[in-house]
Amino acid sequence: MFNYFRKELDWGGRKLVLETGKIARQADGSVLVSYGDTIVLCTAVGVRTAKPGQDFFPLTVNYQEKTFAAGKIPGGFFKREGRPTEKETLVSRLIDRPIRPLFPQGFRNEVQVVATVLSHDLENDPDIVAMIGCSAALTLSGIPFFGPIGAARVAVIEGAYVLNPTALQVKESKLDLVLAGTTEGVLMVESEAQELSEDMMLGALKFGHDGFQPVIQAIIELAEVAAKDPWDLPQVSEEQTSLAARVDALARAAITEAYKEPLKQVRQDKVSAAKKAAAAALAAEGLDADKAKGLFKELEADIVRNAILDTGLRIDGRDTKTVRQIVAEVGVLPRAHGSALFTRGETQALCVATLGTGQDEQIIDALAGEYREHFMLHYNFPPYSVGEAGRMGSPGRREIGHGKLAWRAIHPVLPTKANFPYTLRVVSEITESNGSSSMATVCGTSLALMDAGVPLLRPVAGIAMGLIKEDRGFAVLSDILGDEDHLGDMDFKVAGTEAGITSLQMDIKITSITMEIMEVALDQARGGRLHILGEMARALNGNRTEVAATAPRISIIQVPKEKVREVIGTGGKVIREIVENTGCKIDIEDDGTIKVASNDSVKAQAAIDWIRGIVAEPEVGVIYTGKVVKTADFGAFVNFLGSKDGLVHISELQQGRVNKTTDVVNMGDSVKVKVLGFDDRGKVKLSMRVVDQVTGADISDQVGPKAGGGGDRGDRDRGGERGGDRRPRERSEAAGGEG
Repeated sequence: MFNYFRKELDWGGRKLVLETGKIARQADGSVLVSYGDTIVLCTAVGVRTAKPGQDFFPLTVNYQEKTFAAGKIPGGFFKREGRPTEKETLVSRLIDRPIRPLFPQGFRNEVQVVATVLSHDLENDPDIVAMIGCSAALTLSGIPFFGPIGAARVAVIEGAYVLNPTALQVKESKLDLVLAGTTEGVLMVESEAQELSEDMMLGALKFGHDGFQPVIQAIIELAEVAAKDPWDLPQVSEEQTSLAARVDALARAAITEAYKEPLKQVRQDKVSAAKKAAAAALAAEGLDADKAKGLFKELEADIVRNAILDTGLRIDGRDTKTVRQIVAEVGVLPRAHGSALFTRGETQALCVATLGTGQDEQIIDALAGEYREHFMLHYNFPPYSVGEAGRMGSPGRREIGHGKLAWRAIHPVLPTKANFPYTLRVVSEITESNGSSSMATVCGTSLALMDAGVPLLRPVAGIAMGLIKEDRGFAVLSDILGDEDHLGDMDFKVAGTEAGITSLQMDIKITSITMEIMEVALDQARGGRLHILGEMARALNGNRTEVAATAPRISIIQVPKEKVREVIGTGGKVIREIVENTGCKIDIEDDGTIKVASNDSVKAQAAIDWIRGIVAEPEVGVIYTGKVVKTADFGAFVNFLGSKDGLVHISELQQGRVNKTTDVVNMGDSVKVKVLGFDDRGKVKLSMRVVDQVTGADISDQVGPKAGGGGDRGDRDRGGERGGDRRPRERSEAAGGEG
């Protein structure tokens, strides 16, 4: 029934298995990939004919995680998987980026690739498994695809490279790098690093590229026995060749002149006018101008690329290494906790930092388990940033991907929660864009966080590198423009501090690039990064010593673990009362760490004193200020320490004989008391007569022995039964709040 094939190899200390012919047989290509107990089903389906007039390649990649893969039921009302999570979106992009350049030029048929996580062993991340599976599915499908590709994850632990580290090893690593490529070179890189050197990063790329070669070979061997017949490659007709020659003749001179204009908007207008004039001329000659749309782009690329290789000068007149003019400003929004406006040429990011408490942390329900994130970075790209009018809605894949790239760049230099107990959120609004708005976000975020008083390890800057590669040579471009990104061969983004790299991302549009090109790009990027850091330092070269006046102040106190229940109270009654009365935000951890946040230092101190009062133990000989909460024939009960009460026997109310308790004190009176000790039931015995009620001084040596009195008829047993903490709990807590 099944035409089943299987390929197995030992890879990175675990078994990698590729299977086909049993599941999803109606797809053009279907491969079930297992690595450890992580299993991903990958399928590829292509449409046999392109839509008429289609002028782009409609490739869609969908990575989806099923919660049953980890033995979980989805949360929410509907109890089924909903919109893609951030992880699913990022992995979809991770798969798309290395496979897209490997489809033939001019291929316009719709292709859909789907990767479904069926099992997750919580050790091996499904992203690498999915990338390998999608590569194999496309290779088997017969769809025109110049693969296969391999993929791997690389870590650095104790100075050594580790191939495909487990989830636990990644947490211990100084590097989390994912790369994909062919036998010839690397196609895609995504990473987060703890200020590693350029040499260390290049070594990781070489190590990973060598590491996934056995996987490529395994896919090839599987394809030799299981691949479907290949589709015919798209052919360029004589008509199209003739049309391309005519487009070149009509538009080359005007487009060449247009690209001498340094200002983006003016340049775009001139290029558009040149295209319209050429299209009108084609129509007048009876040729189909619609078929020439893609030819205009090819002509633009040829003009721009060859001009750079011939002259060493770029569209805006810069050489290959010069960074555009930079203006960095901080504190641009008066009510924000931290803000920065970073402008580099015609790219601009307004970054705003907000400090919150533990209650503001993002709860993420992942396959590997629920966790809390205390640093969030949200990137927005409104249409006005490129001079367009368009629909504004929820963030797309691009916004999520760019935001995560900037997050990875900043994350390694953040202080620990123990040293800076705030939840951090940064929003980057791209107000202008002409190349590398994600790297502008890195620079602006670093400045905004320092403006907010966040003690970063060091400032972080980012730069985007481009590539022009032809048979006659190549040129690496620093700080690329949008047109250079669009018409070039590579988008190579490097972020880091003066000490090293914190994030590296690479996408290319050609079949691969060599280690030589990456080495040149890394070295050139370092020079650009250090220049940008110098420009940023003109605005702010370190974090402010204090957080903004509008930000909450967080105080941390430690209480014994066994006292946490008392601070919370039955059903949270006590902590709610503290919050309601002081207006503070209070976070309590199981280990006894309590964080009190408030913009008002007086209210914060009141909350801290209240909590300390709850957990404090009375000390013999210490004088406290308390409140009378009950009177009796034999004395007065005084709430003197949090919710703790003690008995001032009638003979200890004042010097001399007292006939009636209410002759000296009444309910609600504020008094000063000294702890004399504890009775045989552990109840607190207090005295007022040995304390100066005005100054609070201890006058034990000035008073004589206590006099007998009517109060003695209230015997100790009766005081013991009604004294101490036996009064209603609610009354005690309320009194504690007032005290």
